[in-house]
Amino acid sequence: MKTNFVKYERKDNKDLCEITLENDAGMAVKVLNYGATLEKVLLDGENMILSLNSPEDYSKERNFLGGTVGRIAGRVRAGQWKHGNEIHQLPLNDGDNHIHGGIGTDMHVWDFRPSCDSEHARVDLTLFDPDGNNDYPGNLKLHARYELDNENNLHYLLEAVSDKLTIFNLVNHTYFNLGERAEDLNLQMNADYYLPVDEAGLPDRGMAEVAGTAFDFRKTKRIGDALNSDDSQIKLRNGLDHPFILNGNNPAALLSSNKHRLIVKTNAPALVLYAGNHFNHTGIVNNIGQYDGITFEAQCPPAEGNDLGQITLLPFEKFKRTVDWKFE
Repeated sequence: MKTNFVKYERKDNKDLCEITLENDAGMAVKVLNYGATLEKVLLDGENMILSLNSPEDYSKERNFLGGTVGRIAGRVRAGQWKHGNEIHQLPLNDGDNHIHGGIGTDMHVWDFRPSCDSEHARVDLTLFDPDGNNDYPGNLKLHARYELDNENNLHYLLEAVSDKLTIFNLVNHTYFNLGERAEDLNLQMNADYYLPVDEAGLPDRGMAEVAGTAFDFRKTKRIGDALNSDDSQIKLRNGLDHPFILNGNNPAALLSSNKHRLIVKTNAPALVLYAGNHFNHTGIVNNIGQYDGITFEAQCPPAEGNDLGQITLLPFEKFKRTVDWKFE
């Protein structure tokens, strides 16, 4: 096992660094301290996730590739959080709604510390997000860890604590493709229900059964079969852009290509699948097209209204999210 890092640029008076974790089996993981971003996962030299052309590109414009996105991932309807008799207003940066934390955690330079022993190579990243930033209450201390072992498991840990009542739903936003296009991959997922969404991409009618729909991945199915279906929900979002409610059976998801397999486990109640519906080989992501990769955003699902109790943190309550990605 070994770790190293290289400085490639500076931003906001801080060094931008690319940290490499390597195991004894030849797998390598590259992490950026910009946005606590998972940049590359190299298996036999082949990249298993979507990446930009260079580390320098990540800070040029917001792209969400591999970033640790928050304070809240996803949308908040009208940007409003109701707690008790109070309504807290967040900035509207997605039409009439709030999305991905405003100028979010994926757009900041995190402090980092790499370490390794005979069994693990890891990097711990920390960020202080002050009270009132993006109109979120509470001084928030964030900790993210990427840890690689010799069985090609990549463990992702998120921890947070705030000194005030706040809302929090951080997520890793990696697009997986296993060296191919997501459209051509096979997926099995332990979810009996998903959340249909409205035109704004927010749930509007509670859970719906996946049975008999394009969203049924309980048995292994080609992702392209769902993306190219006539399902009204697929057409509304130009592809997959939906929360799936996990039924508690492990693994949460199993993604496979002709050569590789990814096993996803998490303590999150839902996975939000997004198939890169908007990518079109333009801008900073000119190397990526529609349906080239797919996310498994391990999080609490977005709420229909302004009752955000599921993602409310009490003062000094500890948040802990775990995600395990095993590559075979």
